[in-house]
Amino acid sequence: MKKFLAFIAAISPGIFLIGYNIGTGSITTMASAGAEYGMGLMLPVLLSCVFTYFLILVFGRYTIVTGKTVLQSFRTYFGTPVTLIVLITLLGSEWVSCMGVMSVIVQVVQEWSRPLTASGAGFSPILVTAAFAVIIYLFFLQGSHRFFERILTLFVALMGLCFLLTMFMVVPSIGEIAKGLTPYIPEKGSGMILLAGMVGTTMGGILYVVRSILVQEKKWSLADIKLEKRDAAISATLMFVLSVSVMACAAGTLYPAGLKVHNAIDMVELLQPLAGRFAVSIFVAGIVCAGISSLFPIVLLAPWLLADYRSKPRNLRSTESKLLVLFGVLLGFVVPVFGGRPVLVLIFSQAATLIATPLVLFLMWILCNRDSLMGQYKFSWRQNLIMGLIFIFTLSITVIGGIEMFNFT
Repeated sequence: MKKFLAFIAAISPGIFLIGYNIGTGSITTMASAGAEYGMGLMLPVLLSCVFTYFLILVFGRYTIVTGKTVLQSFRTYFGTPVTLIVLITLLGSEWVSCMGVMSVIVQVVQEWSRPLTASGAGFSPILVTAAFAVIIYLFFLQGSHRFFERILTLFVALMGLCFLLTMFMVVPSIGEIAKGLTPYIPEKGSGMILLAGMVGTTMGGILYVVRSILVQEKKWSLADIKLEKRDAAISATLMFVLSVSVMACAAGTLYPAGLKVHNAIDMVELLQPLAGRFAVSIFVAGIVCAGISSLFPIVLLAPWLLADYRSKPRNLRSTESKLLVLFGVLLGFVVPVFGGRPVLVLIFSQAATLIATPLVLFLMWILCNRDSLMGQYKFSWRQNLIMGLIFIFTLSITVIGGIEMFNFT
């Protein structure tokens, strides 16, 4: 047990990324894709996870070699205006995600709880939101990075177990899964927005900025390069497995019936007659765990990013940090109180995260080619080739997704 706990502690940056990455945004996007296209969009998810593995290594190694995080370096070498654009875009997308993530959790719990209430209306959305908000804020008030690691490990493990169990209950045919590995371009409109959302939730620039912060937090040095590789491999692999398991749940049930996911409650309402109450209950538990494991890192990001931008110590016990986290938690009440379509909000927010990603990748590409910074760890021609392909892929998806989002609205 001691060895297992030591191993978990060693790969905690990867667990943090999984918890952040596989949230209700990923779930709704992957479920929407599985319901509408079966396993047809599995290849873009695989490519995104392979690219993510490479980028996790790049950003982590940069911090190991230089001792600096991404935002600190951007401000030093590219100036305040450029860094502010990155910071504002990242913070904006995360705060929008707070609204969408909480609303998805609330609607799913409300729909699942309808048979448990006399009126059939389910649990009160405001009370459910308040309950989750209190839980997340109490977790934050513990103020211990080690405690954060343990909480995220628990919820990531529960989330993974729930989604994998549900997938095996409703798994699509082998032929359908194999079909998903063949190149496929979806129709214009919602299909391209879904594609942009899927890539956005897997390859959002915030993921790599956070990776840099976590590596510095762990105080990894050049002696930990192998550990960083293992951590990145585990993180990217589990991202793919969990994303595909959610897609498979929808592909095995909703896709054959021609049903689509338009609202968060559709995932529960439509799955129940096809998969049964037990399977749906496990899936709902997975959504709740994913929501908490995603919301918790999201609300931590604002104080982390601002401290990083100002090159100040990350003090989560300060009044400023408590107020920023409280603001993020309170944003969760927006959709339950004022209404809206959480799935649409989340898919758009996931696609919007790609806006800053090409800029973040381009600036890091420049830094990784500087002898004065990287020394012997400067990019080789192979690494430059891979980075170039990833940049073109990301920029293409960003442009396509942006055009389709504009036309869609």
